[in-house]
Amino acid sequence: MENLTNQQKGSLMAFIAVMFITPDSLFIRLSSLETWGLVFYRGAIPFIVVLFGMLIIYRLNFFKLLIGNSFYGVSYILTFSITNITFVLSIQNTNVANTLVMIALAPMLSAIFGKIFLKEKTDRNTLIAIVITFISVLYIFYDSLKIGNIVGDILGFVTAAGLAAGATIIRAGKEINLVPSAVVGKLVVALVALLFIDSFELKDNDIFIIPTMCILCVAIPFVLVTIAPRYITGAEVNLFFLLETILGPVWVWLVIKEQPSLETIQGGVVIILTIAVHSFLAIKKTQLKSN
Repeated sequence: MENLTNQQKGSLMAFIAVMFITPDSLFIRLSSLETWGLVFYRGAIPFIVVLFGMLIIYRLNFFKLLIGNSFYGVSYILTFSITNITFVLSIQNTNVANTLVMIALAPMLSAIFGKIFLKEKTDRNTLIAIVITFISVLYIFYDSLKIGNIVGDILGFVTAAGLAAGATIIRAGKEINLVPSAVVGKLVVALVALLFIDSFELKDNDIFIIPTMCILCVAIPFVLVTIAPRYITGAEVNLFFLLETILGPVWVWLVIKEQPSLETIQGGVVIILTIAVHSFLAIKKTQLKSN
């Protein structure tokens, strides 16, 4: 890692994180646990695992790091907690593809937040991409409104906004290690779930599915995603979530045959292509400037 540039470090972390995340939606679908039970374990298990790791690495300095996160830490805990909760609620209230297409909006939302809060310049290509993706989302929303999935889609959009906000916060405080705040965010998720949970019992395959999901698809990725924006922009980190948008529904379709609607496929293709083209042009522009 020491021989890598900041761009390479951030991109590698984001890529590995998203590859771990891709089967997450499938695990949620395979679980028979009720929604708030899922939210609880997705908060509690990663909290214990990552806290244990942080205490081994940093010992009591962990708490100094947490206090040192200050305003950025509190803000990140809030956005991180909301995002973790709304993701599960969205998956449970609409098609997996719909949720992941909404999450694909995170890079564009990151660009908007970067412009508003970090005073980063928004070029013409970005503005065009934002308009196209916004229209595509309205198209998907309209379809979901007809079949009664609108609540799940809205929660998916909130998840995307939370991811974008979190990446912006990390970018703004890039000199700060916000992993301790993310750990606290997981604790907050578990505590909120306690207010609504009906049962803690894990039955049958859930005994294996829940711990596997919480460690591989939640604990490891959230550490990497929290660190990556210290090296690359929030928009660049969230671009890697396009892989989840593509691969997530494929896992679900292959295993449990859940098919997205034609409107979701059409809108999703437009969103993914728009962001992919925008990213290619942005990278090309950056390379020309460096030369």
